This record gives sequence, structure tokens and C-alpha cells, in this order.
Amino acid sequence: MNPSNPSESAPMRAFALVTAMCTAQVLGMLGVFAFPALLPYFIDLWDLSNSQAGWISGIYFAGYSIAVPVLTSLTDHVDARKIYLISCLIGIIANLGFAVFSQGFWSALIFRSLCGIGLAGTFIPGLKALLDRLEIRFLPRAVSFYTACFGLGMSISFYYAGVMFNWFGWEIVFFGAAAGCGLVLLLSMIVLDPMPMEKSEGSSTGILDVLDFRPVWQNYPARTYIIAYMCHMWEMFAARSWMVAFLTFAMTLQPVSTTFMVPTTIMAVAGVFGMAASILFGELAVKFGRRRIVSMVMAISCLLGLSIGFLSAIPYPVLVCLCISYTIFFQGDSAAIHAGVITAAAPDRRGATMALQSLAGFAAASLAPVAAGVVLDITGGGSNVISWGFTFGVMGAAALLGLVLLFKAQKTP
Repeated sequence: MNPSNPSESAPMRAFALVTAMCTAQVLGMLGVFAFPALLPYFIDLWDLSNSQAGWISGIYFAGYSIAVPVLTSLTDHVDARKIYLISCLIGIIANLGFAVFSQGFWSALIFRSLCGIGLAGTFIPGLKALLDRLEIRFLPRAVSFYTACFGLGMSISFYYAGVMFNWFGWEIVFFGAAAGCGLVLLLSMIVLDPMPMEKSEGSSTGILDVLDFRPVWQNYPARTYIIAYMCHMWEMFAARSWMVAFLTFAMTLQPVSTTFMVPTTIMAVAGVFGMAASILFGELAVKFGRRRIVSMVMAISCLLGLSIGFLSAIPYPVLVCLCISYTIFFQGDSAAIHAGVITAAAPDRRGATMALQSLAGFAAASLAPVAAGVVLDITGGGSNVISWGFTFGVMGAAALLGLVLLFKAQKTP
């Protein structure tokens, strides 16, 4: 290869940039699911109710939802790199604060919400920073791999939290998450070159202009996938927040020891499968039609969600396989939905479109763990199979709603 030939070197540059940003994303997500991974421990440590535990899990995504409209919409007006770097600093401070100062429900709420704000300025703004620096021919696969690595980051977060907790205790888990954000800050400063933004005539960065989502909502194809994304996020984050607690309960129903199948490790393995599924279904969506593939994935996810909670007493290895299968499908439509939103967006409103997608999706994600916790509390506190059956039913119902809305959208021009 002649390195001086731009047509030959462009793919290598694109590969290096995508790889670096995917790596940064995973490192920055070490603390995302640290609390849900250690949920049974924190419930005992701080004497939390299931509803309180759900709030602490959900407040992370509430913080994300509050910050993401402004931070992502601003990427249409300022270099996304600036927002990304500042948000890395927020992630460092928030994880350190949780490790040092959290002593119960209220203090945990504060620092987990700050962690969510840090994610709001790195996940989608990071994708925007990546897309702004790539040729258009590289965008579809960049979207697929970057969004799929979100699932990988979740999986590693579960595994990392479980291992570090067993070795060093919960405080070190969050110190390590802060260190991960620090590494991301250094890496992104190296690989993301500053890029001046071109301003069109009459453009404004006033807050009302930044947050004006009416043109985005009037874009029918983008709106369809944004609504589907809400259902996807509700199901995925409710399941991710409570799956460890569910498997911990299921282990108590087994006649023999199942300590070789630790729930946090299972969730890590499941997430890797989910990441691969997201990439696979994203490729299939390009070939066979995005709406068709997303509908198929949601249908299977719905069936698994509506049934898996009622099956908690079946042999544990079989239940583990079902949980991994469920993860494959509730996570599998992620890349296809993201690509649907981005390709449907007007080029000059791509940041605003991605902002509305994230706002809607993570608003659903913030409420879902709370709703699941409330259902647990009113159906027996998660102490019986019926309680978990209804709780997972709340998750499967979201996939069913997404499926119905997609079918309705097909008939509504």
C-alpha cells in the first residue's frame, strides 16, 4: 500500500479512528452498571427497598436524559470533541464522588445522576465526533460497531464490577471507573483532532434554537425509529438493572450449588453475545430491510420477556441460557435502530435528531428500573416466582408496544 495515496490510506485511518473511539467508549463505561451489578449487596448495606434501589439505578439515566438534549444538540454548532472531553472530566469527578461520599440512598442518587450526565456527553457526542471525521462511505459500519460496543461496555461493566468487588470491595470498583474515564480523556485528546465548525447563514446557538426539536419530530422516518428506540431502551435497561438480582434469586431455588455460574459473569457473557447480535442484525437490516429485522427481533424479545420471569425455578443452567438468549434479542436491534435514526436525519440536524433519540430513549431507560422495582415491591418483593414473572412482563410488554408501533407506522404515511 502506498501511504501517500489518500484513497488507500482513508480506510486505515477510518479503521484506526473507529477502533480508538470504540475502545474509549468501553473504558468510559466501567461504572455504568457497577451499581446494578452489586445491587443485592447495596440493598443489604444501605437497607434499601426495591423501589429505592430502582431509583438509584434509574437516576443514572435520568441524569443522562436531562443533559443529553443540550449536549448532543450543541454538536451541530460546536465541535463535539469539546463536549466529549468536558464530559470525561465529569465522569471522573462523579465516580470518585460515589466512591468517597456515598453512604446511602440520597448521596448515591446525587453521584449516580452526575455519572449519567457524564455518559450523556460521551456516548452520542462521541458518535457525532466520530461521524464528523469519517467519509460518508464509512458511516453505516461505524454506527454499527460503535453502538454495538455500548453493549460490550455494559457487559464489561458487569464483569469488572463483580471481579473488583470480590477482590477489593465496592469503593475500588468506582475508583477504577474514574480511572477508566481518565484514560478515555487522554485517548480522545490524541485521536480526535480539533475540527472547526462551519456556520451557515442565520444559524444560532441560542438555547431555544438548540432545543427546538419540532423539525426533527416532523421527520416521519426518524420519528418512527425514535419511538422504537424508546421501547428498546425501556426493555434493555430494566432487564440489565434487575437481571443480576433475578439470577441471585433463582440460585436460591436450586437444589445444588451454582456458584460456578456467578450472575455478574453471566451478564458479561450475555452482553458479548448481545453485542455480536447487534452487529449481525445491523448487517441483516441493510440487506433485508431495517423495519423488518427490527420487528422480528422485537417479537422474539417480547416472547422471552413475557415468559422468562415465570421460569425462574427451572434448572439453573437452562435459565442462564434463556437469559443469554433474552439479552441477544433485547440488545440485538440496537445498531439497526441507531442506523435508522441517523440515516433518516437531515444532515444539518443530525446532532438534534440524535439528541431527541437519546432524550426519549434514556428517559424511558430511567423510568424502567423504577417501574420494575415498584412491580417487585407490590407483588411480593421478588421473593417468589410470580413476582419476577410480572416484573419481566413489564419488560416484555415494551417490546410488544414497539412491535405494534412499527406495524402501525408501516400503514401510516
